[in-house]
Amino acid sequence: MGATAHAQSTDEVTVQSGRLAQKQFDAPASVRVIDGESIRNAGAQVNLSEALAQVPGVVALNRNNYAQDLQISIRGFGSRSAFGLRGIRLITDGIPATTPDGQGQASTVSLTSAERIEVLTGPLAQLYGNSAGGVIQTFTREAGEQPQLDVSTTMGSYGLRRHDLQFSGRTGNVGIVADYSTFDIDGYRKNSAAQRKQFNGVLTTQLQEDTKLKLVANVFDMPMAQDPLGLKMSELQPDPRRAGNNAELDRTRKSVQQNQLGAVLDHRFSDSLQMQWRVYTGTRTNLQYQARTAVAGSAWVGLERDFYGLGAQLKGKAQDLAHGPVDWVLGFDLDQSAERRQGGDTVNGEKFGALKRDELNKASNNDAYGQVNWHWTDGQGHNPYTFTAGLRHSQIKLENRDDLPLVDGNGMGSVRYIATSPVLGATWHALDTLNVYANWGKGFETPTLAEAAYTVDNSAIKGLFNTGLLASRSQHSEAGLKWTPAAATRVDASVFRITTDNEIVTLKSAGGKTAYKNAARTLREGSELSLQHAWSAQWRSQLSMAWLRAVYDADFSSGTTPVPSGKRMPGIPDQQLFASMQWAEQGFVSKANPRPLGWSASADWVARSAFWANDLNDADARVAGGGQLNLRVRHRSVWGPVRAELWAGVDNVTDTAMVGSVVVNQAAKQYFEPGLPRNWMTGIKLSVPL
Repeated sequence: MGATAHAQSTDEVTVQSGRLAQKQFDAPASVRVIDGESIRNAGAQVNLSEALAQVPGVVALNRNNYAQDLQISIRGFGSRSAFGLRGIRLITDGIPATTPDGQGQASTVSLTSAERIEVLTGPLAQLYGNSAGGVIQTFTREAGEQPQLDVSTTMGSYGLRRHDLQFSGRTGNVGIVADYSTFDIDGYRKNSAAQRKQFNGVLTTQLQEDTKLKLVANVFDMPMAQDPLGLKMSELQPDPRRAGNNAELDRTRKSVQQNQLGAVLDHRFSDSLQMQWRVYTGTRTNLQYQARTAVAGSAWVGLERDFYGLGAQLKGKAQDLAHGPVDWVLGFDLDQSAERRQGGDTVNGEKFGALKRDELNKASNNDAYGQVNWHWTDGQGHNPYTFTAGLRHSQIKLENRDDLPLVDGNGMGSVRYIATSPVLGATWHALDTLNVYANWGKGFETPTLAEAAYTVDNSAIKGLFNTGLLASRSQHSEAGLKWTPAAATRVDASVFRITTDNEIVTLKSAGGKTAYKNAARTLREGSELSLQHAWSAQWRSQLSMAWLRAVYDADFSSGTTPVPSGKRMPGIPDQQLFASMQWAEQGFVSKANPRPLGWSASADWVARSAFWANDLNDADARVAGGGQLNLRVRHRSVWGPVRAELWAGVDNVTDTAMVGSVVVNQAAKQYFEPGLPRNWMTGIKLSVPL
């Protein structure tokens, strides 16, 4: 489960409400903000799941397996991912971190330099295109006027070591934040050690009074992440620290290196018209060694990816309309990813023999979008309603060139998906302290290149590009309210219903390969509630709850196995709870109190109900529900010009045995990845003005 996460500041913030910025309280959508203080208090700042634990509707499962990344889903979208992210969009500093086919990696986000995280769910997320079951945006902090050097180190259970060095400063119109961090862990389980090195740099410059340029550089280097694989229930209960079948024998592991450069240019033509351009390019190298199975020998898979993109948007305001001002935006996104996919056999965990797979996979999108917010007035200066309308037209192309057609059949092929996603919404500003909203939209989700990589032919899984997979199509409806019954209290609540046709599901899985097909229909319906309350200047609490019923709404078959209607979709608990109580001796971080000193502490309870690891909801694929208590204590002090922070924490205080994550529909029923027992962390951070 996620580590401790603190409630965000009660200061009102501006967020991306669809494609238009708006105050969070007025936004006609479920959009949550996790501020920088909450991110830093959440844990070792290694996994995005640490901070996402507090967001209702988000299931952030930590595999404790750095070879496969986190398993994050939003309202059920993305839950079937066996590695990395899919079904949701990830954006860092305005630059897409999700490829056109819907794949992304949360591990590349630099949490040590993040200023805030925004999570957008519901129909307005569909304005971000393919696989937008939700949108997670991260933003690097901007440099202050005073140059500063921050040095931090964190130590913890199972050999956890994280060290970070960050410089920030400004000279004239130029500001820079440069952050370099390292992470090492020996691992709780056998064959689960990992090493990471990461650099995140953001340079901002005011080229002219009305023109601002942001340059973003990211380097992510994971030279080694051992893969302990999943366990069967019969293996998990007696010895959760063991590695899965043949993991140690075949030295299962992964190495990743990703480099990315991006630029975002903002220009204001006038107070009512501005334009933004973004461009980025990068490379990613991924090499994975897999274990042998009952039907296939050990193997390796290598990916060499180049990706790049261009986008622009024009924003405007019409101020003098008879019935209220209108905000509007028009934009386009052009993105492309091309990766060389190769594979072959291994012996003793090393490459052996000739190539058995050599392909060039490509994904591209060509999208245009627009959104209008009409702040309707009644002629007396009051704004009782805001109406929202948006539209996105998307063209996604997946294609494959097979350079070894005689080995496993000719895998050549291409497929194009076209979708138009409309969004409609309305907000009733019932009171200055109460907003009620409703919205509706359509979305779609194409197969990823990995999901289209295999086809079942005569009951055998072959490396033939699957052009028969359809994009799933969804309809989203949502209603909610945002209420501040008192200055120290904030309530957010929403209900939603999502129906999907042609959901992409597992057809067959064997020998480390999985082929997919389309199911008929699925249904996701639920509600979310969050409550924040400041009891005094020193005490505050937060409660987040989510209920979600995600089921297959029609019969289908997985291979030759029938899956009846009504079965729960795997990887999705019906209920989630996050409850937090926090105390700060000299008050919490806010605009009015940016650098409080003294002691602070928190106690968080993170819980979820039972869920399943396969489509059939078998008894041996059931994950029991439960919760864990996480504690933190922190002390901030000043030694002359140097500011020091000391902190310590214990996660899973009650030492509850829990499953951290699941490998959905794993062929050998090795579904389960254990959560950590009671574990500790402690750290120190020194901030030195220069």
